Amino acid sequence: MVLATLAIILGLPILIWSAERFIHGASFTAGYFGVPPLFIGMFIIGFGTSAPEIIVSVFAALQGNGGLALGNAYGSNITNITLVVGVTALLSPIMVKSDIIRKEFPILLAVTFFSVWQLFDFELSKDDAIALLGLFVLLIAWSLWQMLKEPNDQMA
Repeated sequence: MVLATLAIILGLPILIWSAERFIHGASFTAGYFGVPPLFIGMFIIGFGTSAPEIIVSVFAALQGNGGLALGNAYGSNITNITLVVGVTALLSPIMVKSDIIRKEFPILLAVTFFSVWQLFDFELSKDDAIALLGLFVLLIAWSLWQMLKEPNDQMA
C-alpha cells in the first residue's frame, strides 16, 4: 500500500510534466506544418490520451470482463466531455467557431446515439465492432478531407 501511494505521489508530477511537453510538442508540430490545431487535438492528442484506455479495455476484454471495457470507454468519454471541458472553461473561456459546432457536434451526437443503439440487444458483437471501426475510419477520412479542403481553417 505504501509503495502504491508513493508511486501515485511521485507519478502525478511526472504525468503533468509529460502531458505539458506532449501538448507543447503537438502545438509546435501543428504550427510548423500548418495543420489546424483542431486536427492535432482530435487525432494526435486524442490518440495519445486514449492509449491507456485502449490498453485497459483490450486487457479487460481478453480477460472476459467486457463490462469493464465498456464502462472504461463510456466513462472516459463522459469524463472528457464534462469534467475536462468544464474545468478548462472555468479556468479560461474556450473560443469555438460556430463552424466547428455546426460540423463536429452533430457527429458527436450521431456516434453516441449509434453506439448506444448497438447496446439495445445487451451485446456488442463482432459485427458491432466492425461497424464502429468502419465509422471511425470514415470519420478520420472525413476529417482529413475537411482539413485539406479548408487548410486555413484555424481556431481563434
